[in-house]
Amino acid sequence: MNKLLPVFAGLVAGLSLLASPAVSFAEDGIYVGPSLSGYFKDSKRFVQNHDNSLVGGINLGYAFDSDWAVEANVGTDLYGHGMDQAQLNFYYMFGEDDGSWRPYVLAGISYLDQDNNTLAELRPDEDETRQAQVGLGLSNMLTEHWEFRGDLRLYHKVSDGQDGTNDSAVSLALNYFFDAAAPQAAPRVEAASEVQQASPAKSAIVAAEAEPEPEIRTITIRLNVEFEYDKAVVRAIYGDELQAVANAMSLHDDIQLVLEGHTDSRGDDDYNRDLSGRRAQAVKDKLVQTYGIAASRIAAVGYGETRPIDSNDTEQGRARNRRVVGELSYSEVAPE
Repeated sequence: MNKLLPVFAGLVAGLSLLASPAVSFAEDGIYVGPSLSGYFKDSKRFVQNHDNSLVGGINLGYAFDSDWAVEANVGTDLYGHGMDQAQLNFYYMFGEDDGSWRPYVLAGISYLDQDNNTLAELRPDEDETRQAQVGLGLSNMLTEHWEFRGDLRLYHKVSDGQDGTNDSAVSLALNYFFDAAAPQAAPRVEAASEVQQASPAKSAIVAAEAEPEPEIRTITIRLNVEFEYDKAVVRAIYGDELQAVANAMSLHDDIQLVLEGHTDSRGDDDYNRDLSGRRAQAVKDKLVQTYGIAASRIAAVGYGETRPIDSNDTEQGRARNRRVVGELSYSEVAPE
């Protein structure tokens, strides 16, 4: 492991330059955390049954923004097989940074030191090697600072003999991000004394800017008229609902209203379609004849039994399905 300390020190120095005040990113930050990797080494790597290794390590990284990061890692074999490794990887995250799982890819280089006397004698080309690697994984920000990450990595030896040595590993990490999102500075509000001391022209401008915009609200009126079985007569109990619709249409000439008629499931399909249309027309006639709304502003359509809102197996559900519905919306300035 001592051989890797200068390597790790160089990687740390490089990351510190990235984090210097001369470089500024909107969502940057240094992170650090432990890692655990299960290595499945190529059979060319060993002369004894030391093909697999469990490596514990430490990550030190720098996130340029929510998508890009560079990371250094050093680790040692927890099985005591005398293997140490150091890596430098670049990460790219896909998807939106909205707290959900995000896939990512990685690519980088690594240094592998297998400090094994038997291996050094019989396979000196495998004692210290360098690899190029790629990986694919998933990441999730568990909290504002903590990230969990897991990936599958493939390693290809690029030094000391091109003999087709390929390793793989499953890697897990838990990283802590030091930099939280900085709060935005509150806008400066000019004190009343400063306004009074300013010129009249400036005072008038400040007063105009300070005047609040009127609040616009949207009003929605829903009409729901239920009918007795096999009837298309509008009952008097719906007078208040009809009056509210008529008042809104009288005050706002641009409102158009669509009335949709429905039935329960009893009866023939064609008959129910005709009955639902007569029910919608009955509500339209009421608005036109009683409340004076122009017929051209109201459309009536029947859907028969095709759009139930409740079960047709109970009397209560069938009563809810025998209906005419309509909805209109308009905007107005909210009173102070």
